[in-house]
Amino acid sequence: MRITDTSDLWWKTAVVYCLDIETYFDSDGDGIGDFAGLAERVDYLADLGVTCIWLMPFYPTPDRDDGYDVTDFYGVDRRLGDHGDLVEFLRTARDRGMRVIADLIVNHTSDQHPWFQSAKQSTDSPYRDYYVWRSDPPPPTSKQVVFPDQEDSIWTKEETTGEWYLHRFYKHQPDLNVTNPAVRDQIAKAMGFWLELGINGFRVDAVPFFLETTGEEPEELPDPHEFLRDLRRFLNRRSGEGILLGEVNLPYKEQTAFFGGSEGDELNVMFDFMAMQKMYLALARQDARPLAETLAKRPAINPDNQWATFVRNHDELTLDKLSEEERQEVFAAFGPEERMQLYGRGLKRRLPPMLGGDPRHIKMVYSLLFSLPGTPVLYYGEEIGMGEDLEAEGRLAVRTPMQWTDGENAGFSTAPPGELVSPLVDGGCGPQLVNAAQAKRDPDSLWNFMATLIRRYRECPELGWGRFELLQQPATSVLAHRCTWETASLVLVHNLSPEPATVTIDLATEEEPADKFVGSGLLDLLGDDDVELADGGTCELPLGGYGYRWLRVLHAEDRRLP
Repeated sequence: MRITDTSDLWWKTAVVYCLDIETYFDSDGDGIGDFAGLAERVDYLADLGVTCIWLMPFYPTPDRDDGYDVTDFYGVDRRLGDHGDLVEFLRTARDRGMRVIADLIVNHTSDQHPWFQSAKQSTDSPYRDYYVWRSDPPPPTSKQVVFPDQEDSIWTKEETTGEWYLHRFYKHQPDLNVTNPAVRDQIAKAMGFWLELGINGFRVDAVPFFLETTGEEPEELPDPHEFLRDLRRFLNRRSGEGILLGEVNLPYKEQTAFFGGSEGDELNVMFDFMAMQKMYLALARQDARPLAETLAKRPAINPDNQWATFVRNHDELTLDKLSEEERQEVFAAFGPEERMQLYGRGLKRRLPPMLGGDPRHIKMVYSLLFSLPGTPVLYYGEEIGMGEDLEAEGRLAVRTPMQWTDGENAGFSTAPPGELVSPLVDGGCGPQLVNAAQAKRDPDSLWNFMATLIRRYRECPELGWGRFELLQQPATSVLAHRCTWETASLVLVHNLSPEPATVTIDLATEEEPADKFVGSGLLDLLGDDDVELADGGTCELPLGGYGYRWLRVLHAEDRRLP
């Protein structure tokens, strides 16, 4: 394998770390994280091994939806700093070899955005067609709302003109009309602005909603996917290494359209929501088959594209693609109390408390994450085992201040505790027991384990580039798979049960018949327990409860190399 084969498409083997600036580190003592504070913590992320930082929204906002309600696509919210602070952070990250992507919120604006303030005043406003309106009363749409506890329709009447405007999310977030060429130009111009400042790409929010054409006459509309292709072409012209990472929570068959099909000319990377949801079902059942079956159904994609894998993100832990019975199984295992659930379709929890704080179980899940073919995405605090604040409303439960130390305010801020942007997590996952300072000093900590996983992942391009293959074995609690890229191959085995298991692995295939394995072995990448293969390419692998193995296949000729 030649490193030149894999070095230019950096997102294929990146390690992405998502953070919310206002909850990460406060440099000036006002209780709110800021860009200057983030710049001070870049070395922490470099030590962990992060290669790409994903910034949640930092634009000016009334902050009614944690920054996702934007009033200026070109600004920096003054609570977080200014453009100069942003550029200094970008320079600091670039100096450590890290790329930075930003949330691109283009499905909607805040209702306080100047465009909407003008649009709602008159049907003759030059910004009227920036949004989607209807003059006749809308039909019932309560089943189409995203937040059923907050809204009962996707249309709201604006009394000034007597017409209704579309909003897939909250009524204070009117949807943009992406069929309007002027809106498309505004979006591209905003992208170009941030690319010029040094942003390396964008995580595109709510892509299916963003491309939706509700309220418009379909026969008069251009193909919405052509707009996504236009944005990709624009990005490629402005930045040869820029990426679009898309949030597309759809079944695989529909999802692949947003890659651009076999051409791969729309989104570069997409989150694999299907594998994430089936992973939780597999964990709840202590049965690897739901995850194995889903991974086996992953459709082939263009080699330039990639799946993004994750355990947790900044939103609810959605389980909406599971059946009602499957969802209840996951609720029973990981969120049995109603206050732990959201909208009847997801969880407002982080992984460590869901698993009862069991370090074996937690480490196995993260080993599984990094072993899956794709690009792993971490949410801030996962590396130390942070928990959630169940008293917080909705998705804010997992958007609590980063826990740096066991001191006052967890080292996040010097402000009085009552002035923090949000309360700290309390209890068993609180900063007295879970914080970055202690974790970095403890060789057995989750932080150090995660840093090791990141190093191994970066050393194994088979995981980002390789061909995925399920390995058949009889233990239903065990996921065994193989990733192969050119002549390099990894065997990865995970036991989802607390009970020990021993599995028999057979690596012989039509491409690699049994005689190819004479004198071959498996090199242990997470320890020193190497395995000899029988001449036919078989071996027995004992696994402890929640055990896991990363093993590199070494043929006889490989073992003679220095």
